[in-house]
Amino acid sequence: MSFISRQNLKCCSARKKPLLQIHHKKSQTTANGDKDRTFWRNVLWFDETKLELFGHNDLHYVWRKKGEDCKPKNTIPTMKHGGGSIMLWGCFAAGGTGALHKIDGIMREENYVDILKQHLKTSVRKLKLGRTWVFQMDNDLKHTSKSVAKWFKDSKVKVLEWPSQSPDLNPIEMLSADLKNRLRARRPTNLTQLHQLCQEEWAKIHPTYCGKLVEGYPKRLTQVKQLKYTQLVYGSIVCTLLAHWECDERNKSLNKSFSLLLF
Repeated sequence: MSFISRQNLKCCSARKKPLLQIHHKKSQTTANGDKDRTFWRNVLWFDETKLELFGHNDLHYVWRKKGEDCKPKNTIPTMKHGGGSIMLWGCFAAGGTGALHKIDGIMREENYVDILKQHLKTSVRKLKLGRTWVFQMDNDLKHTSKSVAKWFKDSKVKVLEWPSQSPDLNPIEMLSADLKNRLRARRPTNLTQLHQLCQEEWAKIHPTYCGKLVEGYPKRLTQVKQLKYTQLVYGSIVCTLLAHWECDERNKSLNKSFSLLLF
C-alpha cells in the first residue's frame, strides 16, 4: 500500500470558489451575526442563475452495468455551447418560493429595476412576510447602482447588509442546485421547454424545505466563524443527500424523495 493510500487521500478536482481577500473574510464574520431566527424568517432571498439546455459543464454520475455505458438512460446529450441557455432571477423565503423570472438579453440596472417592480412586492405578499421584511441581494454593480438605490428608497424597501464575495452564505444557492438537479431528470429538449420546466419545478419545491434552509442559516453563520473565515459548502460535504418534500395533490400527502446533489 502506498503512502498516499495509507493517509486515506484520493485525487479530486479542486473546487472553484470566489477569491477572498482579508477584508472579505472579516466582513463575512461580522455582518448580521446579531440577528435572531425571527429576523431571518422575514428575509426575501434572491439570486440569478444560468441554466444550460444540456448542461455540458455539469458532473453527473449514473449506476450502470458493464456494457451499458451507451444506453440513453446512462448518457447526457450534448451540443456545442450547451445547446443554449437561459438566465433566471428567482427569490424565496422561509414560507416557500417566490417569483422566477426569465431574463432576456444582458441584465442591466434598468432591467433589474423592472424586475423588482414586477415581482418583489408580489412575492412578499404571496409569502406573507411581515411588515419588517428585508430584501437580500449581493453587491453586483448593477444591483447597487444609484438608480436601483433610488428605487429602493422611493419604494421603502429595506436591503440587508451583505458581505462581498459570499455566495456560499446565501441559502438560495441550494434551491438553484436543486432546480438544476430536477431539470436534469426531466431532460428538456429546447429552450422553451427548459423555461417551462423551470417554472414547474420551482413551484414544486415545498415550503417545508425552504423553511429548513432558513432555520439553519444562523448555524451556518456560526460555522463560518468557527472555520476562521475559510470557504464553506452547504451540507459540509461535497455530495449531500437532501430530503425534498413534494406535495401529492391527488392524495394530499407528503412524499419524501431524495436527490444526490453534486457540487
